[in-house]
Amino acid sequence: MGRSRIVFQVLGAARLAAAGLVVPLRAVPAYADCEIVSATHGGNWQGEALSGAQALAARSARDLKAKKGWGGITMKARQVKPDPFWKTVRPQVSTNLIVGSYVTARTYTTCWTGVTVPFVCTSGAQVCGN
Repeated sequence: MGRSRIVFQVLGAARLAAAGLVVPLRAVPAYADCEIVSATHGGNWQGEALSGAQALAARSARDLKAKKGWGGITMKARQVKPDPFWKTVRPQVSTNLIVGSYVTARTYTTCWTGVTVPFVCTSGAQVCGN
């Protein structure tokens, strides 16, 4: 709906209200709420960990869509903290372990060297219902 059309509807409703007629205004659809999802995956090579983390983030987005009852979703890349598997051994990922960050339209993925597997990646995304 164009801006001029909205202004016309508001002015038209104001004229009718001034004449003593009450007309409900048509609500402009609000944006649905958004949530951040993240997913971690490990692999024997970096591409395996990267694609696995991205696929798990997409699955988390679909699960969120079903849980919230959204008709559709949009995903936008969002940087999240790397989430190591073995938090007792490695509670956080130091910057000297990071081997790369990869950004697509849908996910922001950070990869690092792992403890039990050679590579681990965490993907993050902002998921909004529409």
